[in-house]
Amino acid sequence: MIKRITTKNFSPFGRLIHHPLRHTKSKKRNLFCIVCKEPKNVGWRIAYLIVRDKTINKLEQHPQTFESFEPVAGKTILYLAKEKKPTEVHCFSLDRPVILNKGIWHGVVTIGEESEIKITENAKVNCIYWKLGFDLNSGHRYQRTDDRKQRTEGGGDGE
Repeated sequence: MIKRITTKNFSPFGRLIHHPLRHTKSKKRNLFCIVCKEPKNVGWRIAYLIVRDKTINKLEQHPQTFESFEPVAGKTILYLAKEKKPTEVHCFSLDRPVILNKGIWHGVVTIGEESEIKITENAKVNCIYWKLGFDLNSGHRYQRTDDRKQRTEGGGDGE
């Protein structure tokens, strides 16, 4: 089931990019708040992802970095898991900008031809892959594949 992102249901995985006091402050002044801060001086990068995958069979994780997913165009499904448990993979419609906590397993697929996402993360990213043993797709179905083993692969940033 695809969930609509809310502050409450997304909190196990990260947070929304928004101003929490938007409706309680004056409507005549600009509002500013820091949504996420990395305590270490690590540098950061901004990336632009054009999502064309309609099916994925692995999720990835970045243990040392927060990561923002900010929808720009099209419709995207964001798959998330806190742990390597196939029964605990959650599915969200990426209709709001969000920040993933460090170490959250994640993957995206598009609904339609393609979608576009702005990503912000640390300048250096360690990427770990989890081969699921089944497919996640834009039809929102889980399909078993022949490879039923789960394994972790090291590698570069596959976003």
